[in-house]
Amino acid sequence: MTTGRSTGDHAAAPRKLTLPARKRLRRKSDFDATYAKGRRFGNGFFGVTAAANETGVPRLGLAVAVRIAGGGVQRNRIRRIIRESFRLHQHELPAVDLIVSVRDRARGASGAELRESLSALWKSVTGKFGASAT
Repeated sequence: MTTGRSTGDHAAAPRKLTLPARKRLRRKSDFDATYAKGRRFGNGFFGVTAAANETGVPRLGLAVAVRIAGGGVQRNRIRRIIRESFRLHQHELPAVDLIVSVRDRARGASGAELRESLSALWKSVTGKFGASAT
């Protein structure tokens, strides 16, 4: 009898692309430590604060202010785009804590522009931390 569910016999992906809790910054103390010792990168849409960590994996924190991003729909759209971009690039990133903050111009930007901007920022972070943090 077939249930319609996948049995898991499909070709396994070489790396998981999930975003579990251990890959997110969740405590205020983690955010404070990253802001205190981190390096800052940015472009027209986003600012990123990055600091090397001891966990061995990159971790993501979001700082998406209502004042900058607008109402809930716009704010959550931007958050989803940031999380998705991080999820897809996590295996290329060194072991750093990342806090992504949104700038005014991100509110009116298309999804493609935001993803391209984030991709460039991930490359900057990898270039600055890649050799020393991995």
